[in-house]
This record gives sequence, C-alpha cells and structure tokens, in this order.
Amino acid sequence: MPKDIKPEFDRWENETLYPLLTKYPERKETFKTTSGVEVPRVAMPGESEYLEELGFPGEYPFTRGIQPTMYRGRLWTMRQYAGYASAQESNRRYRYLLDQGQTGLSVAFDLPTQIGYDSDDPMAAGEVGKVGVAISSLFDMEALFDSIPLNKVSTSMTINAPAAVLLALYIAVARKQGVEEKALRGTIQNDILKEYIARGTYIFPPKPSMRLITDVFKYCQTNVPAWNTISISGYHIREAGSTAAQEVAFTFANAIAYVEAALAAGMEVDKFADQLSFFFACHNNFFEEIAKFRAARRIWARLVKERFKSKDPHSQMLRFHTQTGGSTLTAQQPENNVVRTTIQALAAVLGGTQSLHTNSMDEALSLPSEKAVRVALRTQQIIAHESGVADSVDPLAGSYLVESLTDELEKLALQTIRKIDEMGGALAAIDNGFVQTEIQESAYRFQKAVENNTEIIVGVNNFQMNEKVEIERLKVDPVIEVQQKTRLAELRSSRDDGKVKELKARLESSACSDDNLMPLFITCVENNLTLGEICGVLRGVWGEYQPPVWG
Repeated sequence: MPKDIKPEFDRWENETLYPLLTKYPERKETFKTTSGVEVPRVAMPGESEYLEELGFPGEYPFTRGIQPTMYRGRLWTMRQYAGYASAQESNRRYRYLLDQGQTGLSVAFDLPTQIGYDSDDPMAAGEVGKVGVAISSLFDMEALFDSIPLNKVSTSMTINAPAAVLLALYIAVARKQGVEEKALRGTIQNDILKEYIARGTYIFPPKPSMRLITDVFKYCQTNVPAWNTISISGYHIREAGSTAAQEVAFTFANAIAYVEAALAAGMEVDKFADQLSFFFACHNNFFEEIAKFRAARRIWARLVKERFKSKDPHSQMLRFHTQTGGSTLTAQQPENNVVRTTIQALAAVLGGTQSLHTNSMDEALSLPSEKAVRVALRTQQIIAHESGVADSVDPLAGSYLVESLTDELEKLALQTIRKIDEMGGALAAIDNGFVQTEIQESAYRFQKAVENNTEIIVGVNNFQMNEKVEIERLKVDPVIEVQQKTRLAELRSSRDDGKVKELKARLESSACSDDNLMPLFITCVENNLTLGEICGVLRGVWGEYQPPVWG
C-alpha cells in the first residue's frame, strides 16, 4: 500500500471498521483462494490519486458499498419470489424454500389482487391464482403465513396500487399471531409511478395514489419503523426494454417524485429516507451491470444530500434488492437459463446488492417447478459459499473498465434526470409520454439488433438446435377459483353486516378527507372487509386512471 494512503486507511479501520465488527462480526470462513492466497478485506488502489475518487466502503458517496464489511459481516438476503394458486399452496412453497435455506420471503400476487378485485369478481374470471397467489381477505392472508412467525422472517410483497391494503392485512395477521408491529421487517413495493410507465397494474389516478403512498410512509415511520415503505422499481422499467442507464434514471426520477410528495405532506427527509428501498434488474452485460449498481449508489447519495439537504448518512444509502432478468430467459434450450441467471446473480453480488432473487430455468415456459426453484436458490448459495467473491468488499474497485463504466453510466443517467426535471418531474414526463416512448424506442432497437443478428442470443438467433423441450410444468388447478369463491361466500355470510356497512361509510368519508387511511384499512380488514370491497369504495370516490393518448 502506498505510504500516503496508509494514514487514511488506518483512520478508516479505527473509526469505522472496528466499531462495526463488534456489532457484525466477520463470518467464520477462511478468506483465502483455493491456492491459499489470503484475500484482503478491502482491495486498496495502488496509486494515491484514486483514493479521493473511490473512498472507502460504508462512506459517502457509497460507490464501494453501503457497509464497511459488506458480505464478510453478513451475506445478502436470499429472497426467492414465489406465489401461485391459493394461499395454502403458496404457504407450502414458502415453507419448502425456508427449509432449503432461503432467508427471506417474497410474495407474488395474482392479477386480480394486483388491481384490487376479489377472486369472485367477474373481472377476476380465469385469472385467479394464475400469476401469483390469490388474496382477498384476512382469512387468505392468515393461510398464506400459517406456521411462519412474522417476527422471525423478512417479507417482501410485490404489490402496488392496493399496497396499503395488503400491508394492513399483513399487520392484522401479525396482531393475530401476537407479534408487535414494531417487530415486523420487510418491504412493500408500493411504487405506482412505474405502473403508469411500464407494467399497467394501476387502479387510481396519480394524486390519490400518491396520497396512499405518503399515508404508508407516515404510518410506518411511527408504527412499523423497520419496514421498507416503498421499493422504487427499475426492474419493470428494464424488463419493458430500457437500457441500464435509463433504468437508473427513470427509477431515480420516480424516487425524486416520492420524496417531494413526502416533503409536501410535512415529513422530514431524514425521518423517512432510510425506509426507502429500491429494486433493480440485472441483465447479461456483466461489467455494465456491476458498474450500474456502483453508479446508482453514488447518484442517490448525492441526490439525497445535495438536493434534499439530508444530514444523516443513513438517509443517503441506496439499499436495493436485485432480481435476475426475466426477459433474458429463453424458451429455447431452457437449461441455458441457469448460466444466464448465474452470470446475472454474480454481477449483482459484485455490485453490492442487499438481497437477491434468482430466476428459475423454466420461467419462459411455465410457473417454475420445485426443482427449478431449488436450482435457482442453490445458484445463490454456491456464489455465497464456494466462489470466494463475497470474501472481499467491492473486489473490482480500481479496475479501469469498471471505474470508467461507472462514471459513464452516472453521466448518462444524470443527463436524463435533468431532462425530466426540465419537463416538471416524473409525473409530467409520464403524462406527456416521454418515459414510455424512450423505453419503447430502446426495446425496438434491441429487437431489431436481435433480428439482424448483431445481438446474439444463444439458442434463439444463433446456435439453434431442433429439440423437444421436456420440463416439469406446474399448472394451476381451475378448482382453485371455485374454492376461493366458496370461501368468500362463507366469509360474507358469517360477518357482521352492520359493521361492514358502517366501515364502508367511514372509508368513503375518510377518502374525501386528509385523514391517514392506514389505521382505518387495518380496522376494515380485521372486521373482514375484503380487498375488493375496500378498493371498490375508493374507486367510487377517486375514479380509475385512464392513460393519456399521445400523438
């Protein structure tokens, strides 16, 4: 180590690293290569001029990671996204994954649940349990987490338009388990802006939707402080066809809108920013993806500190979950998807993710089978315990390639963020179609490159073979929908109709006021109002979002 770096390195060890090691001791593995070469805790630059630019892990602007010890202290959360058919079926899958070593739950909801309809609504016909688990009532939510103590797991829920209601159901289940709200850990996606941009499972117009989000922020700040109140998602933006730089830019433009909404609602940035989390995709361009995560940390730290005047370093830390790219999976030669997922997972780990989902090899063809899910989880575990990449913090720091890519992705993302600012922010850029058009054009360029064979996808436009794909297909039994309808009929016949009528009236009145709706949502679900009934009242007051027509 150069002499002029050593004093600064010693200061970092004494002031930052050693105090943290008493709280998060290093894992007990021997940090050596297979040849017996000792792996340094942190690789330092060989030239002093890099020191100021790169800094140390756990220090602003967090280019090298948000924790000084990173995975030497604690591995990322292995959180496999799962949910299908009924709550009972999904509960069995969750318990299986926990038995296999998964360290966090991630809930996929079916389409009716995502857009606020009960399983017996005519709009839900044919879709119940198909792309996720069907949740209409507190009974369903209890069944989903049966025998899973909510004070001992971290749960992520991928739900947006009705996110506040699903969180209310989760809190109600915790109460029935005797678990205090303050003990709950997890994340609710709660990111409506990317629904208008890329995914389409919106319900309400932007203004009341943003009100629901800030209601969750305020409620959780006091009552569920360990909960991530939003997972601002670049994943779906990337899956819709954006570039890596656009993914970062559009995600942060949305994040700026959420922070501004919270500030307008009277909250202080350093009181809620540490409950914001992010969700990114990881695709196949290995070094670009690593650089993307490093650039994103730096951009977010500077935005929060310089734009929003944060004083607390914890508010400036970008905490994110990563999922490998579903759109990169191929139906042809599905075994190749194991390799793609491994490359992407490795990039996410080298990029410093806090939690990770690895896609299953058969997802381009069907719901993932139990075996495919196990292989996907084992991919993470092999990276964690056999590859050695988790033994040193930010091991690629100082690489000419990685650092130059990090700088370039930062510049490109900031250019787009400034352009959106000039339009009036994310809501204006969505309303005038700028974001959607940019993503569509990027997706078109990529597809043309595939068709022209300038972008090679193995097994699709090159290295093809005639094959009969033999996989274990997981199918949802149509009887699931019948059973859901029966349970809902029984629920409605057994509850207090007078109480239901009273709560619907209160809900309608509160939706017209400035009251925080979270406490009332919890009361409603505890008295067996269903998701569809709650969203139905809100639809009646606020209406439904109609996307603008451009051109």
